[in-house]
Amino acid sequence: LSTVFVSLLQKMFASGDTDKDEGLDFEEFSKYLKEHEKKLRLTFKSLDKNQDGRIDAKEIQQSLKDLGLNLTDRDAEKILHSIDADGTMTVDWNEWKEHFLFNPADNLQEIIRYWKHSTVLDIGDSLTIPDEFTEEEKTTGIWWKQLVAGGMAGVVSRTGTAPLDRMKVFMQVHSSKSNKISLVDGFKQMIKEGGVASLWRGNGVNVIKIAPETAIKFMAYEQYKKLLAKDGGKIQSHERFMAGSLAGATAQTAIYPMEVMKTRLTLRKTGQYSGMFDCAKKILKKEGLKAFYKGYVPNILGIIPYAGIDLAVYETLKNAWLSRYAKDTANPGVLVLLGCGTISSTCGQLASYPLALVRTRMQAQASMEGSEPVSMSKLVKKVMQKEGFFGLYRGILPNFMKVIPAVSISYVVYEYMRSGLGISK
Repeated sequence: LSTVFVSLLQKMFASGDTDKDEGLDFEEFSKYLKEHEKKLRLTFKSLDKNQDGRIDAKEIQQSLKDLGLNLTDRDAEKILHSIDADGTMTVDWNEWKEHFLFNPADNLQEIIRYWKHSTVLDIGDSLTIPDEFTEEEKTTGIWWKQLVAGGMAGVVSRTGTAPLDRMKVFMQVHSSKSNKISLVDGFKQMIKEGGVASLWRGNGVNVIKIAPETAIKFMAYEQYKKLLAKDGGKIQSHERFMAGSLAGATAQTAIYPMEVMKTRLTLRKTGQYSGMFDCAKKILKKEGLKAFYKGYVPNILGIIPYAGIDLAVYETLKNAWLSRYAKDTANPGVLVLLGCGTISSTCGQLASYPLALVRTRMQAQASMEGSEPVSMSKLVKKVMQKEGFFGLYRGILPNFMKVIPAVSISYVVYEYMRSGLGISK
């Protein structure tokens, strides 16, 4: 109990000490109480669905469901019981105020704040559902700093794992039953053909596209949420999935020519292109404008299994942790966040990988000698006939090998950027 009390005092000091003099004077304390009571009143009103001045277990359940958290009756009753002082199994304003007034943490907002996923962790694919931001983060402008921190984390993470990403693309396009390429042989071929620096081919355009894609995706997501949300702006899990998938499709449509150039530059031979603009010019001259949208259909289709499974697995793991281990805070800590993010992303990749392979082969078609353009269905049939089902998973090993280093690098850089941009915990 003494530990909890000390923790509450520390939170109060951090929230109330506005002039950062490491002391809490009467004026600051009064201001803290007024502001915090106002926030608590707003939260209480939003939870009190039928406006009868009392919160019951069903209302707590519904409010968490609106945030994408499915709570059992038993868990909702446990939450209610921890606040209910008079044993009526309902909470009035006075009980609510007395329970939370000296605790600056608002659990519903804490869950959103601490369980960010796609902003913090970058594994090289941009098909995840965008993260939610708390009202406080939106009004204070912290959200854009978090997106900048996430973008920078993506740049460093993708650069650090670029050799494995190039190997994945190389194996997706060139590896087959008759031409088996191992990791060691593949790297030897690349270094022999273009030196060590060639392992980073295609990385430039891969990191440049982070900024426009993130910006478009976030803005589109907010607009789609407004269109899909009912009941005063609250969004359900399935609506969040739909809004996120549509936002991903919008962003991919806008930056897709860069995806095609990334594949071409990744697979290029020494001297084939002098850079990104030279690559764009040669594709346009030789193949026309439509070449910049080769593989677009499997890419858009891939968003659904990737985003859906990634979101479902992440939410399941998050809810399991919150119901079992969350006591004084919703902060899961580094290892739990990284673990949940890694598992959900890996499951999403596993489900959508065949479509990613088909997309990459379609993007690379014209750059391969003697290859004729074929449709998505014909390409799938061709791979299945020649190599069987597992032919659709060529390059999956280097792809999985880069997940843990990518997630770890992006998290560390994100935390450094947060500090640099002055974002508090």
